[in-house]
Amino acid sequence: MSGAPGTLEAAQVRAMFDRIAGLYDGMNTVMTAGLHHRWRERAVELARVGPGSRVIDVATGTGDLAIALARAVAPNGEVVACDFSEQMLARGRAKAPGLRFEWADALSLPYAGDSFDAATVGFGVRNFSDLRRGIEEMVRVVRPGGRVVILEITRPTRQPLASFYRTWFDRVVPAVGRVAGDSAAYSYLPSSVARFPGPRELAGVMEAAGLRSISYVLTAGGIIAIHSGEVP
Repeated sequence: MSGAPGTLEAAQVRAMFDRIAGLYDGMNTVMTAGLHHRWRERAVELARVGPGSRVIDVATGTGDLAIALARAVAPNGEVVACDFSEQMLARGRAKAPGLRFEWADALSLPYAGDSFDAATVGFGVRNFSDLRRGIEEMVRVVRPGGRVVILEITRPTRQPLASFYRTWFDRVVPAVGRVAGDSAAYSYLPSSVARFPGPRELAGVMEAAGLRSISYVLTAGGIIAIHSGEVP
């Protein structure tokens, strides 16, 4: 781990996700009581895509957000689901063999500029080693007028949810991770959320990366933030 708590080098992040690929979907369901699918559907709505749209889902993991996007852009649309963890991509391909899963580094996307109608990232932007650069890459590949949507965990500030959140994410989730077989990865999760910019600060980074008309919604009592912005 690098110097700051909750941060890992890119190679360490890749190795961690390769290692936990088999646990990932089950842990997501446990950690969110199955609500993560609902949050992804809301992210799809904010992407404002429809039949025939072309969308890229960055840091797709096992592809749950990409699968939701594919339903929205059917029958003639296309979703490119990319990640730099081969094991996560393998899980995604097994779940959705009809989707286009490709290896890509979020900080250097191998796609032409202005080639997508929207770009999304669900629970992955927190792991970018360079946050602004990763968002700038998403902006670059989206056409003018298209959307960038970021779905991420955040830390609630109002009680009693703030206390529940600290107990759940700082204690229960790492404990479940230990039982599941990877305490390091699920100890990294709460610390990575703790050092990640809050909703207002993230909106500022998005603006600095070139987005306009930025807004965000908080859901799940303030535990989840979904940001969206338009490419000028």
